[in-house]
Amino acid sequence: MTDSTFPLISYDPSGAMRPETGIGPADLDWLAPRLVAARNEVLDDLALWRLGKPVPEEKKPLDAAFIDLPERLLEEFAAKGDQSEVARIQATAGRLIEQAGAVVVLGIGGSYMGARALFEACCHPYHNELSRQRRGQRPQIFFEGNNVDNDAMAGLVDLLADVEPRRWAIIVISKSGSTLETAVAFRLLLGHLRAARGGDFEEVRDLVVPVTGRDSRLRKLGEAIGCPEIFPIPEGVGGRFSIMSAVGLLPAAVMGLDIVKLLEGAAAANYQFRNTDPGVNPTLNYVGICHLMESLRGATTRVLSTWGKGLESVGLWYDQLLAESLGKDGRGALPLTCVNTRDLHSRGQQHQQGRRDKLITNLVVERTKREPIVIPRSELDQDRLNELAGKSLPEVLGAALAGTNQAYGDDGRPTTDLRLPRLDEASLGQLFQMLMLATVVEGRLIGVNPYGQPGVEDYKRNMNALLRGKRG
Repeated sequence: MTDSTFPLISYDPSGAMRPETGIGPADLDWLAPRLVAARNEVLDDLALWRLGKPVPEEKKPLDAAFIDLPERLLEEFAAKGDQSEVARIQATAGRLIEQAGAVVVLGIGGSYMGARALFEACCHPYHNELSRQRRGQRPQIFFEGNNVDNDAMAGLVDLLADVEPRRWAIIVISKSGSTLETAVAFRLLLGHLRAARGGDFEEVRDLVVPVTGRDSRLRKLGEAIGCPEIFPIPEGVGGRFSIMSAVGLLPAAVMGLDIVKLLEGAAAANYQFRNTDPGVNPTLNYVGICHLMESLRGATTRVLSTWGKGLESVGLWYDQLLAESLGKDGRGALPLTCVNTRDLHSRGQQHQQGRRDKLITNLVVERTKREPIVIPRSELDQDRLNELAGKSLPEVLGAALAGTNQAYGDDGRPTTDLRLPRLDEASLGQLFQMLMLATVVEGRLIGVNPYGQPGVEDYKRNMNALLRGKRG
């Protein structure tokens, strides 16, 4: 891919590169050769994986296959049409849309956070509360298997009993099939689905779609049920890097999103990453500012300050990506998601006058999906809002952003702006890919393997040992 037919996201680091913050353009220029070297190492990692060469011990695990996954899926779609994985995902999503009044997405961590981010960012903010007709005949979407909350599970079962038509479906996502939270939820909900359909597996197998790894427990279970489609999580793609696989694409297609545009956005981010230099490369600039602020100015907390309610789960997806990738060996910045203007009335006080250990990245959408709502004039002006009559809600939000940046800047608090043209599939595809690339580049820059999550595996082992010990 050499260009794109949609606007590109942009990154403006100027609020962090000023005398008050102690970081300037010369610092980014000084870091540029190291950023290029880290990018080259990331791309060499991909080549190493693709060629099947032995992986050095210090690079294990090496889950670099996410990098060119968007291009590979798009190329297969163009070459094979209906036989491609993208077309199969679209067809399966179409079947679930037709058959199910609700779809429950089961997964934890990277197995569901990307799908949830897409749901909240791209779908109607009250999707599940709308009638099926107003949802465009799309099913309700629910997320479970990401916790072991007894009352939340019971509440979901109550809700599913009232779904119309009386048929719902499960997308269950787990690379190993052994993650306890997801496996337990699947067993419980599969039992309820069977009971709702008369207890016959023949009646439920079309309503269950596993997304899993090769030779996993979940794959074996899906085969035993007789599921007509079992989608792969590709080898060499870790959970938190899997949004451009069926892990994110299948739920997105069920939501009615254009998964081809999502992949094209990611491919556009890859093209910029590979072919532009520091200074004009959004991914490398983002890594450079984050690294300089942390290493030279002690900004060990990275605030993703989202401007709009639909972006909160995008921030939570990024929290996991950054924390699990770089939070190792006593290192790694602390990620923190805020939603503005809501959190200006809580965390904003600390960001303005608390410890100087934060880099604030504003995540901003340039255009709303709906027509701007305008503040009306009223004969009741006790609230003094007639002074603002004619101003739109996007104008109010824009003024809040500008005023906040000005206040932070006046006190030497570093900010940067990451801007999306619209909150749509192409923009989000770019954003997700850019942040995944940035994370692995930073890992190589600081000498931390960004793949794998050994700390998470420790808790899993302990939890399973305690539970199975009690049973014995």
